[in-house]
Amino acid sequence: MIIASEPLTSDLLHILQHSLGVDRYGQGEQYRNSFCTGPGSKDFEKCRALCDASLMIDSGPQPIAGGMHYFRVTPAGIDAVALQSPAPPKLTRSKQRYRDYLRADSSLTFAEWLGIKGTY
Repeated sequence: MIIASEPLTSDLLHILQHSLGVDRYGQGEQYRNSFCTGPGSKDFEKCRALCDASLMIDSGPQPIAGGMHYFRVTPAGIDAVALQSPAPPKLTRSKQRYRDYLRADSSLTFAEWLGIKGTY
C-alpha cells in the first residue's frame, strides 16, 4: 500500500502523468483524465495501488471497453503529479530561441525569423 505523502515510483508516477496527458515533467495541458486497463495486465495492480492511496478512482469494468476498468486521477493524484514530477532540463539559449520560433507560428523560415540575410 502506498501512502499519498510518500514518493511514488517512476512506474506509478508515469501512470498518473499518462492518465492526465502530461509529459514526464508533469507539463502540458491536462486534456484527459482516464486510464483503461484490466485484470491481468501489467498496469492493473499498479492502478489498484494508486486507488488504495486515494490517488485514483476505479470506475469498475466498462462494457464499452470490453470489461476493462476505467481509472480516473483524483485531485490528490493531480497534486502528486505536480509535486513529484522532475524538473525539466534547462534549455540552452539556442534551443529556447528555436522553441520561440515554433511558438511564433510566423510562416517565416527560421533564418528569416532570425533576421539572417543570405540566399535561402
